[in-house]
Amino acid sequence: MKKRIMASFMTLCILLSLLASSALAEETPKAAGGTDLAPSARSAILMDADTGTVIYEKNSHDQLPPASITKIMTMLLTIEAIDSGKLKLTDKVRTSEYAASMGGSQIFLEPGEEMTVDDMLKGIAMASGNDASVAMAEKIAGSEEAFVQLMNERAKELGMKDTHFANCNGLPVDNHYSSAHDIAVMSRELLKHSGITKYTGAYQDYLRKDSEKPFWLVNTNKLVRFYEGADGLKTGYTSEAKFCLSATASKGGLRVVSVVLGEPNTKTRNSEVSSMFDYAFSQYTMKALYKAGDLLGSLKIEKGEVAELPLNATQNYSVLMRKGAKSNDIRHELLVAKELKAPIKAGQSIGKLVVYQGNDVIKEFDIQAPQDVNKAGWWKLFKRTTSNLFD
Repeated sequence: MKKRIMASFMTLCILLSLLASSALAEETPKAAGGTDLAPSARSAILMDADTGTVIYEKNSHDQLPPASITKIMTMLLTIEAIDSGKLKLTDKVRTSEYAASMGGSQIFLEPGEEMTVDDMLKGIAMASGNDASVAMAEKIAGSEEAFVQLMNERAKELGMKDTHFANCNGLPVDNHYSSAHDIAVMSRELLKHSGITKYTGAYQDYLRKDSEKPFWLVNTNKLVRFYEGADGLKTGYTSEAKFCLSATASKGGLRVVSVVLGEPNTKTRNSEVSSMFDYAFSQYTMKALYKAGDLLGSLKIEKGEVAELPLNATQNYSVLMRKGAKSNDIRHELLVAKELKAPIKAGQSIGKLVVYQGNDVIKEFDIQAPQDVNKAGWWKLFKRTTSNLFD
């Protein structure tokens, strides 16, 4: 009996070992062609910035400390506040004693010192200023705590399921984590604001230039100087997180985002990100479908103030393709409801643009209503009906 039990136990151990080996094999990251592009990284992802297509990933949903890459969300909320009119680049930002006390990477703000939003963004993007990040957070939300709540709300809106922020600068703290995938998602969102690369892509600049104590800024991301086409986004390091980077580069109409977490040193971090860039630009290209402003089609609206609404592309629609692949079997189809009833809200999902390669769906774009359409009054509907009778 004991022999049977031992044999069964040994069999179970072997099965569990095989299952574990199988699971590990399934997690082994490979780009097309069988290459591991970031062998030293704890986690990594390579993503097309335009479509969000993942080219390569490795443990991309692991929840890890993001260090100063956290500041991508801080910059995103700052840029969005500027675009909404809540902030101006010329607005002055006052430094609290709390902001000035941050330590770590900083631009050495003094309590009570004021800088413009423009200069604060330079300090965050280039010098990874922990003090500048908190000063901006307090300017936008009144306190860092309130700003962090906005960060988590925005992360939720972007579908960042592997992320929780506990501060605005990435200094080590409990319950503060993200993933390579989520960092790529928020990096893509930040890149929708074209002006951001003015800050993230600059190699050097000055703060307090006309003062007695000018402060020379040198970008912590050396790829913006040494890799052609690189213009962002954010480095990070803590003893827990190790060396991290969310980088972006653009070449030949293709922009990619590369994220690595937990690299052993800056040399390896930069080398592996460069290899990921090289792979993307040598192997992939973009096929344009529509340019922003192109007419996609029209939408009939039942009982609306307007009977028909033209649908124009709100962005460039394109798909990522392997170089050398046949492009003539790529086709697309606009699928919208034949008729929608008013009222309709701007931004409401009304259909999708589906892209096929042969019979396979390779990409779907959500199509949204370009404007509000209120319900028409009875008199307008009556005139429209009678007009149709006599046409």
